[in-house]
Formats: sequence, C-alpha cells, structure tokens
Amino acid sequence: MSDLNAVIQPDRGQKAIAIHLVTRAGLDPLLRALGEGQRAALAAQKFEGAPGEVAIVPDGTGWFALGGVDARDPLGCWCLARLAEVLPGGTYRVAAHGSQAGVPRLAPALVGWVAAHYRFDRYRTDGANPEPRVLLTTEARAIGSALAEAGAITLVRDLVNTPAEDMGPAQLETEARALAKSFGAKSHGAEIHVVGGDALERDYPMIHAVGRAASRHHAPRLIELEWGDLRNPRVAVVGKGVCFDSGGLDIKPGSGMALMKKDMGGAAHALALARLIMEHGLPVRLHLLIPAVENAISGNAMRPGDILRSRQGLSVEVTNTDAEGRLVLGDALTRASTAGPEGAAPDLMIDFATLTGAARVALGPDLPAVFTRRDDTAAALVAAGLDRDDPVWRLPLHDGYREYLKSDVADLVNSHANGFAGASVGALFLDRFVGEGIDWVHYDTYAWRPVSKPGRPKGGEALGLRAAWGLLLARYGA
Repeated sequence: MSDLNAVIQPDRGQKAIAIHLVTRAGLDPLLRALGEGQRAALAAQKFEGAPGEVAIVPDGTGWFALGGVDARDPLGCWCLARLAEVLPGGTYRVAAHGSQAGVPRLAPALVGWVAAHYRFDRYRTDGANPEPRVLLTTEARAIGSALAEAGAITLVRDLVNTPAEDMGPAQLETEARALAKSFGAKSHGAEIHVVGGDALERDYPMIHAVGRAASRHHAPRLIELEWGDLRNPRVAVVGKGVCFDSGGLDIKPGSGMALMKKDMGGAAHALALARLIMEHGLPVRLHLLIPAVENAISGNAMRPGDILRSRQGLSVEVTNTDAEGRLVLGDALTRASTAGPEGAAPDLMIDFATLTGAARVALGPDLPAVFTRRDDTAAALVAAGLDRDDPVWRLPLHDGYREYLKSDVADLVNSHANGFAGASVGALFLDRFVGEGIDWVHYDTYAWRPVSKPGRPKGGEALGLRAAWGLLLARYGA
C-alpha cells in the first residue's frame, strides 16, 4: 500500500458504509432485529460473531458489514483489522457498539486498521495494490498518533522483510541518514556520525571482529544519530544490526539460516522508535546507536577460542561465533553509557535485539522478553504494552547465573555451554557493558511473525515497539 495516511480520515458526515461490531453473546439480539433474508445471508456466510469473523448484510438499499470482536476487549487495537483486510474498497464508519450511545471510541483500533493495509510488494510483479478501505472517525486528534505508530510498524516490517543483499550494513546506514535528513532542519535537528571498516578496530574492537569477515562487500560500521535539546533528559536507543547471521565458523544449519535476514530486527525497532521520538518532538536528547555487521565466513573471520578486547576494556573469550549479537551490542552499550556531555550517562537506555532462541522457547514468537534493572521500569513497560495491545514479558537478571559467564583465560565468555537460562545469561553478558546505575531495558525480541493474524501478516514484525513508545510517553510526556 503506497499511502497508508489516506486510510483513516476525519468524519465530516461523508457517505459511508456502516460497520457493526458484535460479540458472540450479542449476536442473538442482533439476529432478532434483522429480517429473514438478512438472517439467511448471515447463515450462508457462517457468521457466528467470533473474533475476526466478517460478514456482509444486505439492507434493501445497499449493505452493511458485521465484524466479530472479543467480549473481553471489544475495541482493542486489532478489532477492526480483519475488516480492513477483507472488505471491498470503499469508505466506512463504525456504528454504535452494543448498548453504547453514540459512536464508540476507536482510537486504539485506528492503529490496527492502518497496519492491516500493509503489503510487502517490493519484489512482486503480479498486480497492483488493492483499493484501500477508508475509515472515518470522529476522533480526529487521534489520527496523527495512529498514523505515526502504524508508520513505525511499517518501517520495522519493511526493513526486516528486505533480504540481506538489499539490507546490509550500508543500507542500514542509508536508512539512518534518511531519518536524520527528515529531522535535520528543525531546531536541535538530527546529526549522524558513522565509523566503519578497519577504523572500528581501535575504539569498537568487538564490532570490528564480528564484521571483518564481510568487509569486502558488507563492511561493518557503528551508526550514531543524535537529536534534541542537550538540556533534556538523555535517552539512548540501541539496536542490534546483524544484517545476516551465518553463525560464523560455528556455522548454522540451513534451517537455522533461513530467517537470518531478520537478525537486524533490533536495529529496525531502534530506527522506528527513534522516528516516533523525533516525529512527536518528545522532549528528550535522543542518542541512537546501531552496530551494523554481517556475521560471515572468510579467512579472517573470528574463531572459537579467540580472545577479544572490548571498548570497555573487558576481555571476552569467544566460545561460540554464533553468539555474535551480544559482542557488537557490548561495544555500542559501552559507548551509549558515557556519550553524554563530559561522559554523562543516559537517563534511560533501551536496547532491542533478536538475541537468543532461548527467549523464543520460553515465550514463543509473540511475547518479547524484557530485562530491566529496576522494578518500577519493568512495571511501567508491561503496563504500556498492555495498554497498546503490544504485550511484553519480564524475565530475570538473576545474579546467580553470572557464574555461567566465567572464563579460564579472559574476563568472561560470550556463550555458556550448559544450555540453562540462555536468555537471562545473554542479558547478563550485556549488563556487564552498561554503565553502573543506568536505568536499562533490554529487549530480546523475535521481530518476526511465523503465522498471520488479523492486521499482522506473516513476516517481519514490530514486537514490543509500541510498549517502549508508551513507556517513553508516560515518562517524558508528549
């Protein structure tokens, strides 16, 4: 869909097709109010009011639509998504819901309506986009924020869905530069700085070590963007940008490599969150950092048993070259911890990474694992996720597992052998590179949807992004 901005518009009394939302429990009263022919039409479509079901009902002069919704959350973010996917092109408005008087409040559902129009068609040649379904809303003030959040979701999906040959470190830099250009002309505008190739070796040695095997075609780099008034609280947003992960010399099997174009999903989330921050003019000093690499194999690839030095000064024994994301993040988190004026730490640091399979085993694909140092930050993040139908689940930074990172020959290992608590141990590794006392959130997200749901197609996905945005809005205001 080329212009998602057109699919929600202010309701000024334009002609529109009515959408009626109904639960299973509310279906019988509705049927009693309909004519025999209308009931027959619903029976033919096997409409039972289940969430996500859609039906079209003739009304003599035209037709109206029915959408099944969940009684527990009838007006949630995704309640209109299936309607937006399958209704014929046209203009719609939602009629009164159940016993409510007037038009229901639909602000949360606007995001789902827009997101449901998403198509990844960059490589397709088999036809034009379908005609859009336009939703009218009386909540005109909610349109801007809904479009911004849906646009951020779209950005993540597009970046993750793009194959690695067209979304390598250089292309991530291009995306960051485009973002900086969009917000560079305003007061305290965005500025970008990139260190790449062999220039990384001195100050960002772990980023260099992971990415050097791909230097000839996909040179590694650290991308930094800063925006906002220096007097505002500093917020660091870090995203793992492993644009393709072969596993290195500890090479993955073919099945394990099949989705590794998505291993830069953390970077995609970080770019999208940065865009939301700048688009809304959030009163913070944003510091975006993306270590962008390809974990490839060549004669100069890092090897199991190598000992890497880090920007922070800690030495790391490489026990598994497929645990590379935490290495590149380690240098970036160290940089973020002391990058403020005179080495000041950020008020809040959030990193996004497709870090461990263990998090997916524990929580499945829908729930990003989050780790925080502070209970109040975790509670605020979980609440923000529930408020936006973008749930997250906290896992522990358990001190007892720090012993799994001990090395006989270095300060720590990058991967432990016993297989226990993999997500927590990965987070504890990162914790060593975050400055003491910093309020830090680590996301271990999948960035991928293996099965389609209404408004959420199979493929790249923003998981936990809007929860993080809600946390920032609650803390720093609009």
